[in-house]
Amino acid sequence: MHSFTEENHLKAIYHLLLRAQSATTNDIAAALGTKAASVTDMLKKLADKKLINYARYQGVTLTPDGERIAVSIVRKHRLWEHFLVDKLKFKWDEVHDMAEELEHISSTELINRLDEFMGYPQFDPHGDPIPDCDGRINDQRLQSALLLAQNHSGKIAGVADHSPAFLQYLEKAQLTIGQTITITGITDYDLSVKLNNNNKEFNISREVAKNLLILV
Repeated sequence: MHSFTEENHLKAIYHLLLRAQSATTNDIAAALGTKAASVTDMLKKLADKKLINYARYQGVTLTPDGERIAVSIVRKHRLWEHFLVDKLKFKWDEVHDMAEELEHISSTELINRLDEFMGYPQFDPHGDPIPDCDGRINDQRLQSALLLAQNHSGKIAGVADHSPAFLQYLEKAQLTIGQTITITGITDYDLSVKLNNNNKEFNISREVAKNLLILV
């Protein structure tokens, strides 16, 4: 058994390592909204348990055992998000905090039955891949909508920003998972992106386009 705090640190390190070869103490602290000194203390504990590779000023990586635990937490989080949206009809901007609590349930049997009950979903409501019971991830090749060439179309398959404000904006604009958009141009004045969605023409900011992920 591992404490919630240990699991949260392992998950934060896992997400940071998807973008870099190692995670720094400051990056982990920023991801968790805590102080670097507190992170340093926890890293020492995790290193003692052989869940991370840690040397001061050299960054952090996960050991195989640490990665296995982190992937398990990610699996539980994303399965619970899928359950809350698909079965309990919560909105996709409402489920993150609830899943943060539910991801610490330790019963593997419960999680495997939840997975089976939902038909083994491969992606959560935000388009993120759900690891299977063996930790395998069927990832999608996604790119920012900013990289979609003019007059080319693509299907929205994920988001880089999971904040409720951004998800609510996308919901209102009907830019949700599964929608097909076409980039029709760039506005010279503010470099906002012109797009067509369901035969409706409108503009989105470059920041919105950057955080909108298209299946390639």
